[in-house]
Amino acid sequence: MTELFISAFVTLFVVIDPPGCAPIYASLTTGATQIQRRSMAIRAVAIAAGILLLFALWGKQLLGTLGIALDSFRIAGGIMLFIIAMDMVFEKRTQRREDRAQKIAETPEVEDVSVFPMAMPMIAGPGSIATVMLLMSRAEGLSERLVVIGAVVVTLALMLGSLLAAGPIMALLGSKIEAVITRLLGVLLAALAAQFVIDGLKASF
Repeated sequence: MTELFISAFVTLFVVIDPPGCAPIYASLTTGATQIQRRSMAIRAVAIAAGILLLFALWGKQLLGTLGIALDSFRIAGGIMLFIIAMDMVFEKRTQRREDRAQKIAETPEVEDVSVFPMAMPMIAGPGSIATVMLLMSRAEGLSERLVVIGAVVVTLALMLGSLLAAGPIMALLGSKIEAVITRLLGVLLAALAAQFVIDGLKASF
């Protein structure tokens, strides 16, 4: 159970990337008060939690309704995660997030960023949704499923902490250290993504 939790937590932490979302959130909420920042952070994480738990609990049934085999989803999800990992290693993912944040910041009428872009697609995006479904598909029995859900909750709790402390974290890490951490996590995610694809291919053939 401990190994499952660590594996699920590391995968979710890398994909959701709480430290990486913190500076983006700080830039999006520059003109907001401390109370508004706290409210938007809590709302963003709560909405993302609902989305991820929805796919964690009923994602398999959704695949069945669409006639998609679980092993096919493992392979597709692994490929998606590998692409995300490559973007992290080559800093393309961070650049896209910053560009998205800039577009939002340049639109004066957009004030509440909790739903878009924070809850979706930054926290509960395609990568994190695919990851949650993949992890739940590998879990056997109620206890293992609860472990995976626990990893989701812990990761989102860290995300909330990162958003609430976005300003200090940004000042503490600095852009260079954040870039190094992002690249290291990208390499780790690439290995985990490859394992998902291997598992899917083994089960299929």
